[in-house]
Amino acid sequence: MIRSLRLRLAIGASVAICLVLLVVWLSLSRLFTDYVAGRYRAEMATLVDTVAAQVRVRNGELVLPRAPADPRLSLPAGGRYWQLNRDGGTPLRSRSLWDTVIDADRPSAPHHLGFLEAEGPDGAPILVYRQALTLGEGADARQFAVTAGFARSELDDALSAFHGRIRLMLLATAVVLAGAAFLQGALGLLPLVRLRERAARVRSGEEKDFGLAGPREVQPLVSEINLLLAERATALAQARARASDLAHGLKTPLTVLAQLAEGLPKHQRDIALEQVDLVRQRADRQLQAARMGVERMATTLLADLGNKLVSVLRPVTAERDVVWEVDIDPSISLDVDPADLAECLGNLLDNAAKWARARIRLSAEVVDGRVRITVGDDGPGVAEGDREQAMRRGGHSANAAPGHASGNGLGLAISADIAEAYGATMSLGQSALGGLEVALIFDVGGGSRRPRDPT
Repeated sequence: MIRSLRLRLAIGASVAICLVLLVVWLSLSRLFTDYVAGRYRAEMATLVDTVAAQVRVRNGELVLPRAPADPRLSLPAGGRYWQLNRDGGTPLRSRSLWDTVIDADRPSAPHHLGFLEAEGPDGAPILVYRQALTLGEGADARQFAVTAGFARSELDDALSAFHGRIRLMLLATAVVLAGAAFLQGALGLLPLVRLRERAARVRSGEEKDFGLAGPREVQPLVSEINLLLAERATALAQARARASDLAHGLKTPLTVLAQLAEGLPKHQRDIALEQVDLVRQRADRQLQAARMGVERMATTLLADLGNKLVSVLRPVTAERDVVWEVDIDPSISLDVDPADLAECLGNLLDNAAKWARARIRLSAEVVDGRVRITVGDDGPGVAEGDREQAMRRGGHSANAAPGHASGNGLGLAISADIAEAYGATMSLGQSALGGLEVALIFDVGGGSRRPRDPT
């Protein structure tokens, strides 16, 4: 099945052009052939009439006192011939026939374009026109036949010259029509190209819908897409409303639980407050997942976002004299919502800030057509056997540094979920600085967001 509209139009136009030009070729060839053959037939009929008009009866025989004056009739193989067949007498012939007698009375004589074919004085075929006539009336009537002929090569050469020119003309016509068909196809598909550009702007968040763009034939499709976008916007508003309701619904019970926990013994109070905080963070994570599933994407400059995140987190590590390094090409951009990418990288940088001893490095590069973002530190790292567990919600490393809590393990899980929602991958490894290195790999441009079930 041909999936390309451009190819379909090209094939259709090619078939139509070939059929039309074939019909034109056959029609013109037949018309010209009939016209040329008719002209020769008329000339031969005139020659027959001229010869017949000169026939006389002398001494009981048919004679021709004066032959037609055409010079071609006097030269041997001159190209024009006549012959007068008399009953019981030797045929009278033009000098151009020399000693050749036209034998056109044979039943099996070949025909060509309505003429009988015979052998000429030079051995080449000639085409002849024969007419039986009567001179006188009654008992004195004399029967005779006049044959006029011409060289077949004249007719064939005329037709060959015409066909050669008509072939060139039709070939030039085919080229012009093919160019016109290609231009028509390009112009006809141009509105679809514009619709694709409009779709890219809608996808990036620059436009809300397709408006009334496009020709009349695609307006039903555009209208349906606009309805889908409107339904999507409605779903977004409803999701945000439900998220807001959920946030307000949890806020009060969690506050009450936190206040009640203050009355518990210290050990129990710390556990209760930790659990309340864990519920709050998990609720925030579910709200974030719901937002990711419906929100539009926009293009984000990676270097600008990375520098902003580092500037926010640098004061957190100022007391420990941690050095931050940012190595990102300013031209690298991703079709990822800035809030999503900020949360994804923010969690990784916050995790690095928590565990780093003296250095943290944020870098990004394009490798094999994909954007690779890495966050590395010189902290204790994560053992290879614990890395998969560290990326799960609630998972944490056993390699906690002195003075640091192990944490609830949501940061890496949230970043992994955000990356997966955009078709990216996240992996943990050993940093060149000695600690943990987290690598995010996006397609160039970011690709299409994959909606996720927030639950």
